[in-house]
Amino acid sequence: MSTPDRLSLWATDRLHDISELRFRVVRTLMARQSEHQHVAVVETAGYGRMLFIDSVAMISTRDEHIYHEMIVHVPMFVHSQVRRALIIGGGDGGAARELLRHPGVELVELVEIDRLVVDACREHIPETASALADPRCEVIISDGLDFISRAPAGRYDLIIVDSTDPGGPSVPLFGEAFYAAVHRALSPQGIVVAQAESPSHEPAVQRRMLSILDASFARVQIYNYSNLIFPSGLWSFSYACKGDLCPVGDFDPQRVSRSGLRFRYYNPEVHRASFLHPQFQRDLLADVLTPWKTTARA
Repeated sequence: MSTPDRLSLWATDRLHDISELRFRVVRTLMARQSEHQHVAVVETAGYGRMLFIDSVAMISTRDEHIYHEMIVHVPMFVHSQVRRALIIGGGDGGAARELLRHPGVELVELVEIDRLVVDACREHIPETASALADPRCEVIISDGLDFISRAPAGRYDLIIVDSTDPGGPSVPLFGEAFYAAVHRALSPQGIVVAQAESPSHEPAVQRRMLSILDASFARVQIYNYSNLIFPSGLWSFSYACKGDLCPVGDFDPQRVSRSGLRFRYYNPEVHRASFLHPQFQRDLLADVLTPWKTTARA
């Protein structure tokens, strides 16, 4: 990210030296280097407050609801008995906020490697980080791979991997050892959902992630969502179930209505449509995606 000053008031998120997104900065709220990465929060002209990690845009207060609603409510409305959930990454608190809207959730453990991310968001982005004060949420500053490797078998009904892109401290969260530990830590019908990059810009990353999941999990899928601040605007989450819960066939839209929850992006139609893939992505992943059950409910 270019450092805002009096001559250049733009934050730049560059992708592989082939393209970039620029955001007009009104003021810099904080910018510090931790032992893991550079963390900055800025106020922008069009996207509200934005969190950058190592010069890459993570969230904006204008559109963070899209990412957080989709990473949480898709699995939550497939698995009807989530009591214990684990978030790896997600130090901004947005995923925790959405999980804690479900009254059946008894415990959310959030494992973030960098305390500075949590502190920065608590101070400057309360829209997401206020959830971290909920008594059902426990924030643990630790390495994600180390934590999940020591977790008791079968402890979690849902694991959400809300990581940065595969670089720096997040690299282990895209590997085989990590997902083997995740599989062990999930309950028999447990689900893991993970940030899975863009099918347009990182097809090889998506294929490797889904191949790793396919080797261990009974049901593997990927779903897409739109985003204002990420390159290309089309991004994905991976979905894997230790049991046989299909994100389409076992999805009951009436549960969404009965929940009484209101959303800004997520709804039953978006839930189903997110699992419809453009042809190039379907071709890329055809041999590692589990076919849908044919019992989808109206």
